[in-house]
Amino acid sequence: MRTTMDENKNLQGVTLPDSEETCVNCGCGCQCDRDRGRCNLESTNWLEDVPDNDYEIVEVLFKNTRRGFYRNSTHIPLKRGDWVAVEANPGHDIGRVGLTGRLVKNQMERVRLRKDAEILRVFRKAKPADMERYEQAKAREEDTMIRSRKIAVDLGLKMKIGDVEYQGDGNKAIFYYIADERVDFRQLIKVLADVFRIRVEMKQIGARQEAGRIGGIGPCGRPLCCATWMSGFVSVATSAARFQDISLNPQNLAGQCAKLKCCINFEVNTYVEAIRQLPAKDIHLETKDNTYYYFKADALKREITYSTERNAPVNTVILTAAEAFEVIALNKNGVKPDSLKPDEDGKKSASPFGDLLTQDSISRFDKKKKKKKKKSGGDKSAAKGAGKPSAQEQGNNAPAPNERGENNGRPERKQQGGKPKRPLKTFKPRQPRDGGESQNNGQAKPNNN
Repeated sequence: MRTTMDENKNLQGVTLPDSEETCVNCGCGCQCDRDRGRCNLESTNWLEDVPDNDYEIVEVLFKNTRRGFYRNSTHIPLKRGDWVAVEANPGHDIGRVGLTGRLVKNQMERVRLRKDAEILRVFRKAKPADMERYEQAKAREEDTMIRSRKIAVDLGLKMKIGDVEYQGDGNKAIFYYIADERVDFRQLIKVLADVFRIRVEMKQIGARQEAGRIGGIGPCGRPLCCATWMSGFVSVATSAARFQDISLNPQNLAGQCAKLKCCINFEVNTYVEAIRQLPAKDIHLETKDNTYYYFKADALKREITYSTERNAPVNTVILTAAEAFEVIALNKNGVKPDSLKPDEDGKKSASPFGDLLTQDSISRFDKKKKKKKKKSGGDKSAAKGAGKPSAQEQGNNAPAPNERGENNGRPERKQQGGKPKRPLKTFKPRQPRDGGESQNNGQAKPNNN
């Protein structure tokens, strides 16, 4: 079995068993278009090692997305990646074998090849002379494309020639063009045939096919799907965006081809299945006080938001699908609950996930400064100073130990309610009338005996 593409990315320059050389664009062993870096036409041959895996028809890949099925009537031993010369009309063409074995039959059914379609033959493996002629024809493609664009402008044709592909023998070329309207290019074919001396085939392509040929980077940051792995295009409708609740903004829905993005179809089936398990939008929920209407829903979370107004988020309530079906069943039986939720109080439950946007804040490593609380009711130090006597008063007018200055052993009153505490009253001795000092200066009378 072949190794996977992720494993082959680390094997650049290593020759794999079933390929002559590795791809210079992606490093894997696929035989993609080496000029465009496209691997979207490659198919894995899961039955490669199975015995008796023989089938007369092989798949041959050409430039861009062109492929063909050819009959190996002479039973040439072919393997994936071999250059072969195949029958063309007229002459011969050069391509690479993309798939062999019984899976070719399934591939023909997948691309919807008609049963009555003519299957041409494989002539031989490509010889050095065939490859030299093929490279010469390939080198003329860019110059031919530029000159053909000028000719189309001179003829006044509203079309754009996007690419030119020469046949392996150089006798024929396919001109891929884009046009919004019907174009009469009969005169253009005559001029191109006279100028380049080749047979001309015009092939119209769409905007998506052109974007796949040019390539680029999508809004997701990855290479365009149409330029890497997509081999077929399915029509995309705006209804797919509605199912996924995507904003119907043309600038967001359109890709680089100016058409609706192909990736809109990738997950629409999952959303459709999830929406089928939710209540219908036209069902209203009845309570004793209000009537709740459908406002929006999260299909993957299975949550529905109901509002008391039809087109505005008023008194919104978020219910799970099970809770909504329970209320609907009660309404069918004629029962109207008091409220949609028993704990309906308008509070939103905290999300178990954090906000990822805050992780990119440039100030997330800064230390937060603690704000100092403002003290109400004046300065606390002033309140303390008002409640205590000065040092001189304490020395001269200190009360007796057993008097009121000691507060009789009771604890000091604490500050309450942010208000300063009231100053305590201190005992002051009466001053004598003659202006002299107190007999004991606030102290106990000494005993002269």
